[in-house]
Amino acid sequence: MLKKIEAIIREDKVNDVREALKQVGILGMNIFEIRGRGRQGGIVLSGRSGSYVVDMLPKMQLNIVLSEHNLDATIQAIVKAAKTGDDGEAGDGLIFVLPVEEVVRIRTGERGHDAVMYPGDIDERSGRGKAKRE
Repeated sequence: MLKKIEAIIREDKVNDVREALKQVGILGMNIFEIRGRGRQGGIVLSGRSGSYVVDMLPKMQLNIVLSEHNLDATIQAIVKAAKTGDDGEAGDGLIFVLPVEEVVRIRTGERGHDAVMYPGDIDERSGRGKAKRE
């Protein structure tokens, strides 16, 4: 079965997370610039005219579709790379995991698992699939 990870992380952690994902063999992903807030409700900034609250903070969202058997390793890589310091801080982010019912590669018509395979990816490294060149 395929899963989709939607990870919301700090902007300054994107390169660390991308590198960690590359190390475990996650090659395909989308990254979006987003704004949002969580439990912290934003931050208070002080300026010459007083202080004000910025409640929609800039974040980055990574979307990854992968095989279910790769889920734990991928989540661990994201958490380790996205966490601020040893104990983490408010605003480090969230990871959502969703089921994916179908994937179709437009160019080839491949479906399901074959449609999300890449040469050198985590499945090819582990011998669980045969990636085809894009």
